[in-house]
Amino acid sequence: MIVPWCCQVEVLSHPCVGCFVTHCGWNSSLESLVCGVPGVGVPLWTDQTTNAKFIQDVWKTGVRAVPNEDGIFEADEIKKCLEVVMDGGKRSKELRNNAKKWQGLAREAAKDGGSSNLDLKAFVNEVASDVTKTHF
Repeated sequence: MIVPWCCQVEVLSHPCVGCFVTHCGWNSSLESLVCGVPGVGVPLWTDQTTNAKFIQDVWKTGVRAVPNEDGIFEADEIKKCLEVVMDGGKRSKELRNNAKKWQGLAREAAKDGGSSNLDLKAFVNEVASDVTKTHF
């Protein structure tokens, strides 16, 4: 099926999705983390290379494809990376387990009283306080 647009979070949340091939934009990186889906990073520019490093080396939830000398990601390289994530071997299981671990941590942080929830409330209160002091 080819569609002009779809909700990426809904797709990543589907239980049949086993891997996410991503350009490693920040939103895509966080969405795959929150959905617990391991991935193959194909970063092209700006923040994407840094995000790919987080995915592979810090969170350990995916692998980063290596471009050829012309900066092109070749089919064989993508295939090799997909096999690492999907083959069910030791590394594949490690990536999947880490993806589920980070999914749990992200959900806990977003819950009422979680760190992200509290930080967002503190930020909103700070902004509201500054607006009140400045304008009233």
